[in-house]
Amino acid sequence: MKLRPIAILLALIVVIGFLAYQVEIAFSVTPSIGSTFTPLTQPTPQEIGSFDVLGYPIDKQQATRLKQTEEGRALLLPENGAVEVTEDLLTLGRRAFYGETFKNEIFLTDVVGVLDGPINIWSMTRAIASLGGKSTTNLQVPLDKDITIGGRTFKAGTLLNTGLDVAAGLAIPLGIRPTIGHGKVRVGITCAMCHATVDKKTGRILEGAPNNDINPGLVLAFASNSAAMFRHTSVNPLQIPPGDRTYIDAKGNASRLPDIKTLEDAVDAQFLTWPPGNFDSTGTLVNNPSQNPSSYTFDAWPYGWSGHSAIGWFHGLTTLNSNVHATNSDATTGADSSWQTLGIDKETYLGVILQNAANPAFRLPEAAKPSEFFAQNDPTPGEPALNEVIRMPGYPKGSPFMLDGLMANSPKFPVAKQLNAMSAWQNTLAPPPNFSTDSESVERGGAVFFRAGCVDCHSGRYFTNHDVIPQNEIGTQPSRAPTLAAIARSFTYPMTYPSSAVAPVPPNAPELPVPTEITPKKAQQLAFGINNPAGGYKVPSLIGLHVTAPYLHDGGVAASAEAIEMDERSERFVVAKSDEIGLAGTLMRGILPDPEASLRVLVDRKLRKSAIANNRANPDLLLSNVDGSGHNYWVDPEAGFTTSDQTDLIQFLLSLDDNPEVIPTSPR
Repeated sequence: MKLRPIAILLALIVVIGFLAYQVEIAFSVTPSIGSTFTPLTQPTPQEIGSFDVLGYPIDKQQATRLKQTEEGRALLLPENGAVEVTEDLLTLGRRAFYGETFKNEIFLTDVVGVLDGPINIWSMTRAIASLGGKSTTNLQVPLDKDITIGGRTFKAGTLLNTGLDVAAGLAIPLGIRPTIGHGKVRVGITCAMCHATVDKKTGRILEGAPNNDINPGLVLAFASNSAAMFRHTSVNPLQIPPGDRTYIDAKGNASRLPDIKTLEDAVDAQFLTWPPGNFDSTGTLVNNPSQNPSSYTFDAWPYGWSGHSAIGWFHGLTTLNSNVHATNSDATTGADSSWQTLGIDKETYLGVILQNAANPAFRLPEAAKPSEFFAQNDPTPGEPALNEVIRMPGYPKGSPFMLDGLMANSPKFPVAKQLNAMSAWQNTLAPPPNFSTDSESVERGGAVFFRAGCVDCHSGRYFTNHDVIPQNEIGTQPSRAPTLAAIARSFTYPMTYPSSAVAPVPPNAPELPVPTEITPKKAQQLAFGINNPAGGYKVPSLIGLHVTAPYLHDGGVAASAEAIEMDERSERFVVAKSDEIGLAGTLMRGILPDPEASLRVLVDRKLRKSAIANNRANPDLLLSNVDGSGHNYWVDPEAGFTTSDQTDLIQFLLSLDDNPEVIPTSPR
């Protein structure tokens, strides 16, 4: 009986294959709410009947008062940018979180070729079938033969750790959406691939928890045209020797594109440096994979590692959600701004992406002009990308509201409806309760939290003051903080269409200014390296630390449960297994970090020194700018704290679940 879902899926694929030339069939699995931890958690205070007006929250009580006057009713109209939180909106948000791709399956399958390597629909299906209906947090796909990728040889029989999560009894990994149409199987990705995971102990789905061993770098490296994602690495195609493929460049001259194999090998080599649980969201020719954040988003603004998503609906959360789909999952969205952002003209940019496209229908012909070829074959004609997007006012310039000037939006949906629905639903999520902490220790740990000054930044119910700290003050790995400065160079004033307009947006649609004052100007500037070229990192919420290890924006602070132990002579914790500390000793070796041990590494300078050294000795982490440095705020003997104080603090930090026992507001 456990194999029944697999058998049904295989049968459907075979039968539908005969019909797929006429229709498109999508397989999407939105798990039942009963299979998740969500019913067991205390929800956030977000109310049904509340509103968001372009970033300004209006609670249910305020909305009721506003509805008593004509002026108040007008404020709450979609024409003025108001979004009401309703049960229907939350239902759409959850469905979109698990199932909406905005058609990124076309770029990922037809251009990048994610299914053209050993990790494909058939090998994944066999791997899922081998589970016998059980769940897994890491779908392992065996290699049938030796293969060399990015200068590394993988032997036949090697189990490739995809990090894909499969819930018990399901035939499709979380966040994967296969489609069959026009005789072709495609695969798209959704938010759930990185922001939901299966709990190893119970098999329940943790909605909103980061999938900390998802391995996008490996999956992309094994695709046939990984070079299409070159901007997410530090490989500049202009520095690759030319090959034999000619094209018409921006000046109308016949030129040669970079050598296909040399470029592919270089990009693959950098993707293979990405640690599991990390993805590069910058797209600015710097190899900068950052740790996947949680989706415990309520009152955790601004969003993104640097706080770059800080204005607009749901205080920037809608901006972050769009960035994932309008930017990260389709490199063609960057064509119109490629010169300003990367110094690569549009024709060369598109030519590099399309010259080795997996599907011949998208492969650039010899001596063609890339922009003309793309326009002729674009499945979303009228919009400047393969994905379903709409141009914001001011495009091709971006803004702090939509960084590249494009918003992910499916046709026939009101502007930002799907994104706002996901934002509203994410704002209901909370981590599962943590019953394993000691209440007395938690109480003492709250006092240590205050005494150590942690509360100065990590304040309030959601343990953040919403600030952005300059990198040269916080001291964490410097590479990511200023990397969005290249995108900000072409910013214009943020404008949007009202949430009453429907895509495709008509030429005469009204426009609304997006308020910028909801987040301090200094924080917004630091997020993009403005007035401080070092940039900054946001103060994250601490909610859910018991399910979000490893720590810091690069994920470099990590340790296994066995990596450290108490030394009775020195009365402090010391390294017991030097090969299991840091990201180099955990996820890079297929070992999940232990939250308690990793938090001890975070606050103990001697343990951190060992983790940093281990990370910096790893050549892959060196190339992907991951070391776990900075945030030098210690709770250790050198700072005047005992090991018992340290343990109590860690118990307190682990207790910050859906309903924290202690919220420090004054000394104890």
